[in-house]
Amino acid sequence: MQASPRKRWGLPAMDRHSWGQMAAPGHGTGGNAEGTCLPGLPCLPAVCSGEITDSAGVVLSPNWPEPYGRGQDCIWGVHVEEDKRIMLDVRVLRIGPGDVLTFYDGDDLTARVLGQYSGPRGHFKLFTSMADVTIQFQSDPGTSVLGYQQGFVIHFFEVPRNDTCPELPEIPNGWKSPSQPELVHGTVVTYQCYPGYQVVGSSILMCQWDLTWSEDLPSCQRVTSCHDPGDVEHSRRLISNPKFPVGATVQYICDQGFVLTGSAILTCHDRQASSPKWSDRAPKCLLEQLKPCHSLSAPENGACSPEKRLHPAGATVHFSCAPGYVLKGQASIKCVPGNPSHWSDPPPICRAASLDGFYSGRSLDVAKAPAASSTLDAAHIAAAIFLPLVAVALLVGGVYLYFSRLQGKSPRQLPGTRPRAYDRITVESAFDNPTYETGSLSFAGDERI
Repeated sequence: MQASPRKRWGLPAMDRHSWGQMAAPGHGTGGNAEGTCLPGLPCLPAVCSGEITDSAGVVLSPNWPEPYGRGQDCIWGVHVEEDKRIMLDVRVLRIGPGDVLTFYDGDDLTARVLGQYSGPRGHFKLFTSMADVTIQFQSDPGTSVLGYQQGFVIHFFEVPRNDTCPELPEIPNGWKSPSQPELVHGTVVTYQCYPGYQVVGSSILMCQWDLTWSEDLPSCQRVTSCHDPGDVEHSRRLISNPKFPVGATVQYICDQGFVLTGSAILTCHDRQASSPKWSDRAPKCLLEQLKPCHSLSAPENGACSPEKRLHPAGATVHFSCAPGYVLKGQASIKCVPGNPSHWSDPPPICRAASLDGFYSGRSLDVAKAPAASSTLDAAHIAAAIFLPLVAVALLVGGVYLYFSRLQGKSPRQLPGTRPRAYDRITVESAFDNPTYETGSLSFAGDERI
C-alpha cells in the first residue's frame, strides 16, 4: 500500500520511483562512496530539505560528499506505511560543534525529540514510535566546513510496528516484577534479589519511547559484608575493617559528659539464609545525669543561701552568722559533680565572740600579717601578760617590807638568810638589856636609849 502524496514546506511529494531520478549528478542510487546510497535503495538528493515516502532509503547532508554550507536550516520528512515504524541507522555523523542535527518522532517540529546531536559521533540507531520522522539540520553561520565527506549519512528502513519492549529475562538468585502484563511504553520492571544477595546495577528498568529499556540488565551478587552501622552522635568509633566483612567489629566510645546506652561493640555475623547482620543495634550517647547533693541546714545562730532540698552538681551555698557570732569553717562550699555528687567542705558553725575567740582571731591575723606587724603584736601581747604579774610582785614585796619593820627585822635582811653570830653571852649579860628592862622600843633615829 502506497502512501498518498503529500506537500509540505513548498516541496512536491515524490513516490519511490522518482527518488533515483532526482539524485544529484555523481550521487545517484548506485554510488559506492562511504555511507552513500546502497544499490536498489532510493536516495534523497544531497540537497537542503525534502520528503520521501518510501519503505527504505538514505538521507544525506547538503552537498554530500562535499562540505555543507554554513548558516543552513534544512528539514526532511520521511514517511512509511501507517501500520509501520521507522528505524534510523546513522552511519556517518561528522558535523561541527556549533551544528545541530535533530530527530523528531512525528511529522512536524512539535513532535517529541528522539535525539539531538552536535559534533562528531559514532554509528548508532534510533527507532520511531510511529510511521513518520522529521529530521532537521542547522549549521553554524559563523563556521564553514572545508573537509571532504564532512556531514552525515542516514539510512532509514520501514520495520513492523511493535508497541512493546523486548521481554526481559529472569536473573539468577532474584526475580522481576513488571508494573503491568504488557511491556508497552512506560512499563516499569523492578528486579529484586533473594536474601543474602544484593542487586548490582539498576534495579528499575523502564520501557522508553523507542521501545528500548532504559538500563542494562542487573544481577544479584552474594552479600559478604554488613552495611555501615553509621556514626553515633557525641561519640567516636573504632573500626576493625572499613569494608565491614563478616567478623568485623565497631566499637563506640562516648565523649566526656555523655553515657553510652546499648552495646558498645558491634560484630558482623554471617547468616546462611540472609545477608550478614550486626550483633546489635547502634548504641546512643546520652547526656550524663549527675546525682545532686543533699540539702544543708543553716548553722545554729547563722543562715545559708540558697536553701533547697537538693542542690544540682556545680551549685554553691553561702553561709553567714548572726551579730555577736563568728563563722568557723568555709563561708562557701560547692557541690562537686559525681555519682553521687558531694560537698567540697563540711558545713561551718557559728561561735559566740569571746576572749578566746578574740585571741584566736588575733592569732589568725598575726599569722596572716607581715613580719614587722607580727613582731609588734607579739610585744603587745607579752606586755599585756607580764605587766600584771610585775604589779602583783611589787605589791607583795611592799607588804612584806611593812611587816618586817613591824617585827624589828632589818629591811635589808631577806627571808631565809642567817643572822650574824653573837659573841659569847653570860648569864648576867643576858638580863642586862635596858630595852627589855624598861619595856620601851626605839628605832633608828630615836634619841632615847
